[in-house]
Amino acid sequence: MRRVLGLAVAAALAGSAAHAQVPIRPNLPSILVWTPQQQADWYKDIESVYRVETVKRGDKVHPLPLADRQIDFRYEYGGKTWSVDDYMKAYNVSGVIVLKDGKVLLERYGLGRKPEDRWTSFSVAKSVTSTLVGAAIQDGKIKSLNAPVTDYIPELKGSGYDGVTVRQLLMMSSGVKWNEDYTDPKSDVAQSTALPLEPGKNPLVTYMSRLPRAHTPGTMFNYNTGETDLVGILVSNAVGKSLSQYASEKLWKPYGMERDAIWMVDPAGHERGGCCLSITLRDYARVGQFILDGGVADGQQILPPGWTAEATTPQITSGTRERGYGYFWWMPDSGAFEARGIFGQSITVFRDERIVIVTNAAWPNATGRELSMARNAFLAAARAAANAM
Repeated sequence: MRRVLGLAVAAALAGSAAHAQVPIRPNLPSILVWTPQQQADWYKDIESVYRVETVKRGDKVHPLPLADRQIDFRYEYGGKTWSVDDYMKAYNVSGVIVLKDGKVLLERYGLGRKPEDRWTSFSVAKSVTSTLVGAAIQDGKIKSLNAPVTDYIPELKGSGYDGVTVRQLLMMSSGVKWNEDYTDPKSDVAQSTALPLEPGKNPLVTYMSRLPRAHTPGTMFNYNTGETDLVGILVSNAVGKSLSQYASEKLWKPYGMERDAIWMVDPAGHERGGCCLSITLRDYARVGQFILDGGVADGQQILPPGWTAEATTPQITSGTRERGYGYFWWMPDSGAFEARGIFGQSITVFRDERIVIVTNAAWPNATGRELSMARNAFLAAARAAANAM
């Protein structure tokens, strides 16, 4: 997750992911406390652990050709000289891929992972969900980012979300009061992950509809896992399809993903908009390349013109040292834009340099300053090596 926003928030994200899913193994421990071996085994085989839906690929595959030369570099960090393999071993990295101009400069695997193995995304899924909002706008299913949320989730009428726009949800600036402290069992993020099923109702929507307004919408950033799931519900309601079906139709098939993805579902059978897609390393890179390509697939404009630039430009300050937050994309001070998930998942894109870097990992902790600093050092070195080609 983000570098400075705090361990409690990251833990909350992980907790939401862990407890809102449906385990299919008896006596399954929380995903937060899996051993290193369980992480290595199950992050790449999540369908053997939780209920999932499939995001189906199409008949064609978007090529990722090898560059004429591959990169293999060394760099300085923490008073030591590191190689790519050193970094991967020290930080439990299962996969790294670097693209420049759509060509593979580096592709490497660890922790027993193979190229065909998927790896769970944690909150990287949020950036995919926001991309589906853009697709729904292009399809005319969502009128605009300024449309009221209640147009698509009418159960929120009369609640703190009345008058909140789709854009404000994507900026995490609804103004609705939300406690994201996972260490507090009475926090919203804790309570919202253990909701009873209600016939004919979405329990998360019911819970969110009871939250009070704390700030004027659009004025304050407040990281809110529940709202990312609301966006998933909003998209599904708008298009009349599940998130998995729509992701297949608008991204996996037209852009030519190499393998089906899978998306964990909650007890009501809905994909969580904020978490838990499982994707191959090369397909993570294709997600980044799709955004870099402006949301165009095989000549077809999947996203509105200008959407990718807007979504990955700071829309609101996030209260950190970073440049800001877009539509479920982070803007670090390196000049990139990033999708991030706990335990070491990231898609980092340097637009002007046409570089995409993906890391998948099984960090020992959900997040941490040293873990993030080490990854940032690796990303900087990979970027420099790519630009030196």
